[in-house]
Amino acid sequence: MDAQLQRRYKARATIIKAVAHPTRLFIVEELKKQNRNAGELTEMIGADASTVSKHLSVLKNAGIISDERRGTTIIYHLQTPCILNFIGCVEEVLQAKAQDQMNIISSCKL
Repeated sequence: MDAQLQRRYKARATIIKAVAHPTRLFIVEELKKQNRNAGELTEMIGADASTVSKHLSVLKNAGIISDERRGTTIIYHLQTPCILNFIGCVEEVLQAKAQDQMNIISSCKL
């Protein structure tokens, strides 16, 4: 693999890693519904503010979310809604995997 291709795959992996955490997936799903500030997200998640801030930073650095200052409040929104297509694909994989397991279980009951 040449260096350019390696950089491309590394950039892709960085984005995938950014959503590879349950809390960050929750944040993405919530921002799909409506823009939120860090305080709202912290309350919804039930974690301390510094932890939520770190998750927001990871998503922002990956280009998945962005923020906008409104007075003293920072509002976060989904910058790239196309990430939801990827999450939808993950759901399809989970469903197919579950169906495969059900087929195996059904065949064992004979």
